[in-house]
Amino acid sequence: MKNKVFALFFVAVALISCKKEEKAPETEKTPLVVSDTLKWSERLAQTLIHQYPEAYQIDDRTSPKWDYVHGLVMTSFEKLYQKTHKKEYFDYVKGYADATINEDGSIVGYQMEKYNIDMIEAGNSLFFLYNQTKDERYLKAMQLLREQLKNHPRTTEGGFWHKKVYPNQMWLDGLFMGSPFYAQYTATFEEGAALDDVAKQFELIQKHLLDPKTNLLYHGWDESKEMEWANKETGTSPNFWSRSLGWYAMALVDALDYFPENHPKRAELVHYLNQLAEALVKFQDKTGLWYQVTDQGAREGNYLEGSGSSMFAYALAKGANKGYLPSTYKDVANKAFDGLINNLVKVSPEGYVTITQICAVAGLGGKEKRDGSYEYYINEKKKDNDPKATGPFIMAALELNK
Repeated sequence: MKNKVFALFFVAVALISCKKEEKAPETEKTPLVVSDTLKWSERLAQTLIHQYPEAYQIDDRTSPKWDYVHGLVMTSFEKLYQKTHKKEYFDYVKGYADATINEDGSIVGYQMEKYNIDMIEAGNSLFFLYNQTKDERYLKAMQLLREQLKNHPRTTEGGFWHKKVYPNQMWLDGLFMGSPFYAQYTATFEEGAALDDVAKQFELIQKHLLDPKTNLLYHGWDESKEMEWANKETGTSPNFWSRSLGWYAMALVDALDYFPENHPKRAELVHYLNQLAEALVKFQDKTGLWYQVTDQGAREGNYLEGSGSSMFAYALAKGANKGYLPSTYKDVANKAFDGLINNLVKVSPEGYVTITQICAVAGLGGKEKRDGSYEYYINEKKKDNDPKATGPFIMAALELNK
């Protein structure tokens, strides 16, 4: 009996030893590719560089394309380089320009005769590149874009059409696509001769798209009032879309940089910005974010949207930093940025940063018969880390030192 007890004891010890030996080693922590010691501006920039080693690949492109979404992100990298002086950010911007601008200054795939105001936006970083390198290609490309603005079709009052295929229409988007470039070009090369015309674009937007009840601006306006989405009395589209308002807010703070303090139109642009900022605060969610359809709150299907919220954070922070807005708007911008981090940003084990809940694209009319309805805006597809959010997020982070 004693021998059986000893035998059982040794078997038990052996089993315990085996279990100890079979115990799986602790999982090693995934090494960080993007350091969490960096500020959010660089964490997202580093994520994009890893995801898209060549800047033209942004937005999942497989070949170089001159496009406003690339231009927006290049502007954010330009600002990041100016803050950090890290050459990889400069090289990223230059790499995009060199992939899309030929030796003679012509632009890959660009067709002036289409008169698409979106095509102007990517020219914004060329001022910086030309100033840094004195490469004549960049100057010639800027001159080509300026030539488009000279001949671009306009409304009867002088407002740039959004595109030739969208006759008689002005969209809020178009103010960001054209005005900062136009203002910088005329200030840099024309002694500001066309600044009144830059201001006119904003004046016409305020005249035709402003809703006096909310002080928000509708997405688009059709002078002819013939589009299916256009109000037959006012010509405006039916809803307020946060990203379009974000384009407009950014257009104001960026174009204002080139209006001297004594310019007669500067004060009215500052007024437009303050009016919009005051209106936006009223619709800011408790999270700090804004909804896809700005004034519809938690209505079924509406959602807190990443690009508009990033744009507002940038515009309000820059406006406060520049003195265009009261300093209190810096707090509003900080609340918005914190809302992005706490609600829409995900960080992978490797440190990659992803912004979620971004409307991929939305417009008015066209082949898709986009009607500007509430249902239309909330049902457009979403895309993580869409460049229309990543660029403004980086710029907002820089303005807020985050």
